[in-house]
Amino acid sequence: MDLTVKICGLRTREALDAAVAAGADMVGFVFFPPSPRHLGFAEAQALAAGAGRALKVALTVDADDAWLAAAIAALQPDLLQLHGRETPERVLAVKARFGLPVMKAVAVETAADLAAVPAVAAAADRILFDARPPRGATRPGGHGAAFDWRLLKDLDPRVPFMLSGGLDHENVAAAIAVTGARAVDVSSGVERRPGEKDPALIRRFVAAARGRVSGAVQHA
Repeated sequence: MDLTVKICGLRTREALDAAVAAGADMVGFVFFPPSPRHLGFAEAQALAAGAGRALKVALTVDADDAWLAAAIAALQPDLLQLHGRETPERVLAVKARFGLPVMKAVAVETAADLAAVPAVAAAADRILFDARPPRGATRPGGHGAAFDWRLLKDLDPRVPFMLSGGLDHENVAAAIAVTGARAVDVSSGVERRPGEKDPALIRRFVAAARGRVSGAVQHA
């Protein structure tokens, strides 16, 4: 199977072009004002056409229907990423309301956090495993923190899953090897500073991830 690579939190045409040119399969856009990667609806509409063959992902956090509708109208996404405390019932309601596939984030710190997986898998089309944010954090992701990947070893959530949280070009190969993930997601790991993507780091991340899958780890 091929590896799916997602570059998330894109805010500029330069960063989007770098992700597409590097071979990213998915490009993510954040619609959550507390995040340094937040994108306005007009900005998203201007960037949308540049995604090319990559699937567009709209990330929201505990958004109501009006906010989701505005994000969808602006980006015309292929996939919705719900990254807050949305329940399985909310996931099903969003799918029914908007007719788009949904990837639901599950925050992981200990094995106990995986108890939620069966219910989430029954509702969502994909699961994204991310590190639980630090206590007191104002946003649920994008902190550059990893969790213990061994928690996912031999896990079969019954739907495709994506690995996120603290990944970069130096550790993505190890993360794939430990978890068996066939999809990886990066945001802060390809940034110069929060919200500012580095095209060179984007290229290194995609090359490192693909190198591990092909059997020859590339050192960037």
